[in-house]
Order: sequence, then C-alpha cells, then structure tokens
Amino acid sequence: MKKKPVIIGVAGGSGSGKTSVTRSICKRFPNEHILVIEQDYYYKDQSHLPFEERLKTNYDHPLAFDNDLLIQHIQQLIDNHPIEKPIYDYKLHTRSDKVVQVEPRDAIIIEGILILEDPRLVELMDIKVFVDTDADLRIVRRLLRDIKERGRTLDSVIDQYVSNVRPMHLQFVEPTKRYADIIIPEGGNNHVAIDIMATKIETILTKNRV
Repeated sequence: MKKKPVIIGVAGGSGSGKTSVTRSICKRFPNEHILVIEQDYYYKDQSHLPFEERLKTNYDHPLAFDNDLLIQHIQQLIDNHPIEKPIYDYKLHTRSDKVVQVEPRDAIIIEGILILEDPRLVELMDIKVFVDTDADLRIVRRLLRDIKERGRTLDSVIDQYVSNVRPMHLQFVEPTKRYADIIIPEGGNNHVAIDIMATKIETILTKNRV
C-alpha cells in the first residue's frame, strides 16, 4: 500500500514570502517531485454574480475560499488519485473554465494566507509553517505583484490593502501563527529555518519509503 504523502502547510500574510519559502524547500529536493497546491486557486466561483458584485469580494476573508473543494482534492491526492485543480481569473474575478490535471506526489505543499485557519486543513498537515514578515515589506511586495501580474492599479491595491488586507490580516491571518510548528522570519532568505524544515521533510520521506 502506498504511504501517505508528507503534507506541508506554508501560511503567512499576503506578500510575506510564502512562495519563496516553497521554492527554497523544492530546491532542497531536486530528485523529488514535490506538488504545490496554492490556496489562491481555490477562491469560490463567482460566475453567477454580476461583474460589479464580484469587484466587492473580500479576498482576504476566510469565506472567500472554497475550502471544501480544497480539502476534497487534498484527500484525493492522499488516496493516490489525480485531481483537476481549478484556475482563478483575477481579471474577471471568478474561476476560469480551465483546470490543471494534477497527479499525486510523495510530498505536497499547501500554500496560502489562511490555510491554518481551517482546522480540517490543519488536521491533514504533517508540518505547519508560518512565514512572518514585517507589514511594510509585505505591502510593497503585494503592490508589485498585483500591478504586474494581476493588472491592478496602484490606487486600487492601496485601497484594498487599507480596507481589507490589513484588517483581515490582524483578525484572521496573524492569529493562526499559534498553530505553526515553525515560524520563519524573513521568508526564503532564512536559510537556517529552511534547512531545519528540509531535514524534517527528508526524515518523513525516508520513513515512508521503508
């Protein structure tokens, strides 16, 4: 019987460096196929709403995510079944018609701002990480990302940060730090923390191969 894959959760505020940490972990295992599941892909479908209503979505609130589908997909991967990962269209503010076929792997990283907020997700994780980065650096990173990758304007990003991102971070994201096994300051640049994580992951992978 195939062993359960090692499940790593990488949480933290928007722009904290979660993706950098994820990439650093993957680089430590060049011979392993590590699967990355981004919580951002699991925003709820809003195709039934007028575009003007979609614009009002608070993407930093737990209710914006379709965690039921995310958990279902993680469980399918644990059971060694492929999934069809959704794609979110940030310009249309709803889920795309396209999906990505994803095969099971021996290691799965779940990455997202609120993955430690849902106890059902936490229960599935072997290692829980919180990337802790100062707010000023996080907002700069978010500005650059949303303008470059998501077609946003400077004013819209700042307005969203003040009205939604910051208060939601304080209310929902920051408190989940208590559930983390490892807290990583400075994101992917914290090589000592990455090395510790890599050692733990390798221990679990080795145990699963026996």
